[in-house]
Amino acid sequence: MPAAAVAAPMISSVQKLVLYETRARYFLVGSNPAETKYRVLKIDRTEPKDLVIIDDKHVYTQQEVRELLGRLDLGNRTKTGQKGSSGLSRAVSAFGIVGFVRFLEGYYIVLITKRRKMADIGGHAIYKVEDTNMIYIPNDSVRITHPDEARYLRIFQNVDLSSNFYFSYSYDLSHSLQYNLTVLRMPLETLKTETTQTRQESFDIFEDEGLSTQGGSGVFGICSKPYEKYVWNGKLLEAVKNTLHRDWLLYIIHGFCGQSKLLIYGRPIYVTLIARRSSKFAGTRFLKRGANCEGDVANEVETEQILYDASVMSFSAGSYSSYVQVRGSVPLYWSQDISTMMPKPPITLDQADPFAHVAALHFDQMLQRFGSPIIILNLVKEREKRKHERILSEELVAAVTYLNQFLPPEHAIIYIPWDMAKYTKSKLCNVLDRLNVIAESVVKKTGFFVNRPDSYCSILRPDEKWNELGGYVVPTGRLQTGVLRTNCVDCLDRTNTAQFMVGKCALAYQLYSLGLIDKPNLQFDTDAVRLFEELYEDHGDTLSLQYGGSQLVHRVKTYRKIAPWTQHSKDIMQTLSRYYSNAFSDADRQDSINLFLGVFKPTEGKAHLWELPTDFYLHHKNTLSLSQTRRSYTYWWTTGVLKHLPLPFDEVTCAENRCKLTVKRFHKYEEEIDIHNEFFRPFELSSFDETFCLAMTNSTRDFMPKNVGIDPSPFTVRKPDETGKSVLGNKSNREETVLQRKTAASAPPPPSEEAVSSSSEDDSGTDKEDEGAVSQRSTPVKVTDTGDNAKITETVVQATKDVYGVNLSDVPSEEDLAVYARFVQLGQSQHKQDKNSQQLCSKHHLDRVINLIPVSSFSQDNIYEVQPPRADRKSIEIFHAHIQAGRGNMQPLGKDDFLMYREYIRNRYM
Repeated sequence: MPAAAVAAPMISSVQKLVLYETRARYFLVGSNPAETKYRVLKIDRTEPKDLVIIDDKHVYTQQEVRELLGRLDLGNRTKTGQKGSSGLSRAVSAFGIVGFVRFLEGYYIVLITKRRKMADIGGHAIYKVEDTNMIYIPNDSVRITHPDEARYLRIFQNVDLSSNFYFSYSYDLSHSLQYNLTVLRMPLETLKTETTQTRQESFDIFEDEGLSTQGGSGVFGICSKPYEKYVWNGKLLEAVKNTLHRDWLLYIIHGFCGQSKLLIYGRPIYVTLIARRSSKFAGTRFLKRGANCEGDVANEVETEQILYDASVMSFSAGSYSSYVQVRGSVPLYWSQDISTMMPKPPITLDQADPFAHVAALHFDQMLQRFGSPIIILNLVKEREKRKHERILSEELVAAVTYLNQFLPPEHAIIYIPWDMAKYTKSKLCNVLDRLNVIAESVVKKTGFFVNRPDSYCSILRPDEKWNELGGYVVPTGRLQTGVLRTNCVDCLDRTNTAQFMVGKCALAYQLYSLGLIDKPNLQFDTDAVRLFEELYEDHGDTLSLQYGGSQLVHRVKTYRKIAPWTQHSKDIMQTLSRYYSNAFSDADRQDSINLFLGVFKPTEGKAHLWELPTDFYLHHKNTLSLSQTRRSYTYWWTTGVLKHLPLPFDEVTCAENRCKLTVKRFHKYEEEIDIHNEFFRPFELSSFDETFCLAMTNSTRDFMPKNVGIDPSPFTVRKPDETGKSVLGNKSNREETVLQRKTAASAPPPPSEEAVSSSSEDDSGTDKEDEGAVSQRSTPVKVTDTGDNAKITETVVQATKDVYGVNLSDVPSEEDLAVYARFVQLGQSQHKQDKNSQQLCSKHHLDRVINLIPVSSFSQDNIYEVQPPRADRKSIEIFHAHIQAGRGNMQPLGKDDFLMYREYIRNRYM
């Protein structure tokens, strides 16, 4: 293989779909964005219960598709030559296929009819599903009706596909950025290339003229197999994934996707947050707890923060960084009985697991995907009057201790218990300061991903924290090895705050690695951290709604103790909303999820979904059949995992991982690998609204200071009233801001690290004293109203230094006066060339313009002193050729011109 060959992710060539209908068939026509390549699916409508799909492997041109549709229209008319009734009708337009599903009658096809661009990663667009359409495939003449079909359809549609489902045509959302970019850097000569190509796909009209793709312009397109755990329409595509071309298969994830723009003195940095919710053991809060028999835990979400410089749109040339962390329920057999109608039902351990079998399966999955070390941050309560959450801590400690005795010490699972609720009640310590200490130690152990080596300035002046950073250093950058796994009981409020603090610490290292800040440290009340905090709160609210039925109850501001007093009433409403959802609507939502994910498949003659007393047997497959193989109690990991640690097994170059990749060689101008054409769409008429339709969550301009004189850097600490958005989250109420500033001014300073560490050793009796101290200190301060005039004066009259950045009462310095005098002299010199003075010195004026003679005594910054540009010989020849072409004298085309024209024709029309 030539050394010049490069790799690029494949772009799906089916992004626009039109469904045409006849009495006997559906014809699904898919095209690329430029509408130069078309594919056709034929779906039979005469089968009442079977799905018969024929994938036409031929790649059509636009003219061929029009001729095909015309013949179909003519052949399906009721009478030959009749123009009144069309034999082929257009049913719906779409942007992708979610899948095919069947209940008790025939199959339905689910199509994405509306989409919205949510994020952009290196030119690869990420879309949110806005609307879908379910179309029944069999014709009415062959339909066999069933009385329960409508109820199953209603349950299936309870899963709102327009709520937080995402997809991409060119970027694998089920994998992390580190995996996607590592795959592109694998040794290409060892990869398995595609050999099953049709004549249409491999035909090159220019190969006889010496334009074969075996030269340095060859590009390897790579498409990876999605990670099934985070794909939510895997079961819906199961019936067709082995028969259809890969461009028809569109995999969607469920969770959260948000992107914000961080402007650093005009340099655009995109901060993206992607959360992937697991489709294994998925469900609602009290109905899905713990883990199933295969090691899949409830409420498992992988959160990845991606940072990249948006001024360079290329995976090979741009600067990209990412950090991944995970949340999930405690990996044990446990549950909570909600039949008692209690706000906090008692926790019960359902099965004894002395050899930590289910925990071993779970951590084996994590070692394969993330490598080592696996760090567990357990936030459940340690000290309780009545043993409740502590049951989980004791069992988890026993499981981790048992598993660690068989692992090498350098790859052992790290367990960090921390009672976050106890620290929150105490006024002697700051919760976020303690979390920041934990976050620093975690990020130093796992490292993070960045696709570029350390900058030269970092090598010359290394930071002491940078030298202690872990991970895996490669010539092209750094790899994250291991992952932080955070959990509380629900994995919602406390977990989101802890993940935010770890993400904030990792964000500082990411900005430092890209050369954007001088030290890997970020402070609160800066524009960058406020933007990141809002992104994480949207992320937490979305995940909380999906699992718990309400938004977050306790936010980062709550733990910082700067939340306004109105936040308490909002917290009460969110608690009531969560309780109502858990008590009355979670069971229906769980049935919908089980049906959508294919956990339950309706079968004639068996019990219906709503007749099952429990879904325990659906999620625990070992209750229906005994496994033929039993895993070892000591060697509990998959073979080959330990050999490559600390690197994750999924990212290692081996035969097993090569089988998960599809590799095909393309010409460098092929649309399937040309991300420039994919992003800018040069072949179609576009508008600003369509091209720049990215729905940014926030931008630093929302947080930048309102006054001109303040430093616009997003890393400058600001007061609450200096920014466009209020720190307290309430933009309209200024009194709350004044109240908060007075309350914050009266609060004691944060304690030292010794006070923080010593407070964890206090007994539970001190919590009561701390609660009393909280109630005394948090008494609301009444703000007296001094009238409307005082308010107007406060908002209108501002200091000149705040507005202009300088105190105008000060006497200007000599240097400033010299600059001003120079500016005046320049203006006077310019006015000397006015037309009124041309009659006095017309000849001298002409000489000055032509010879560019200075007219000012300040020659270095004269407005007329310029260096005329010099054109090279080639540019002059091109200009003369352009002039001759305008006069009708065309020059003969050279070999390079023919080659360029042929490549254009080949990419545009073939």
